Amino acid sequence: MLSPDDARLLERLHGDLPLTERPFADVAFEFGWTEDYVIGRLSALLESGMLTRFGPLFQIERAGGLFVLAAMAVPEARYAAVTAQVNALPEVAHNYRRDHALNMWFVLGTETPAQCAAAIARIEDETGLSVLAFPKEREFFVELKLPLTIGEAHGA
Repeated sequence: MLSPDDARLLERLHGDLPLTERPFADVAFEFGWTEDYVIGRLSALLESGMLTRFGPLFQIERAGGLFVLAAMAVPEARYAAVTAQVNALPEVAHNYRRDHALNMWFVLGTETPAQCAAAIARIEDETGLSVLAFPKEREFFVELKLPLTIGEAHGA
């Protein structure tokens, strides 16, 4: 359960981190907190798993990189082991399971297209399974902001 301070902080930071030398100090000033408190709350949320990621989103193609959505058909008996192998690669942004013949889907993000091809080849070598790659063809911007401090409690 989020504390009222955590809810206010997350709602404030969602999509609008100040672009300054000390953005956490700026946010802390708005709330009458300290910069250390803001950083400490974010760290605690990440450590607890309440917040799974905090960071920017880049259009990596503008910097010469590549995002690829990838899928694999993983035998059920090997699913956990293959998940560990795939997730061990730093190029894998996230990995999720689907109820489908292609039951493992993950995103690769690399600085160059060649690095992406190398990561796919490494996964195929290590797992012995084929990787289907679906490079991003078009960018869609979908922003979801959930109110954390107003309205009814979630799940009510």
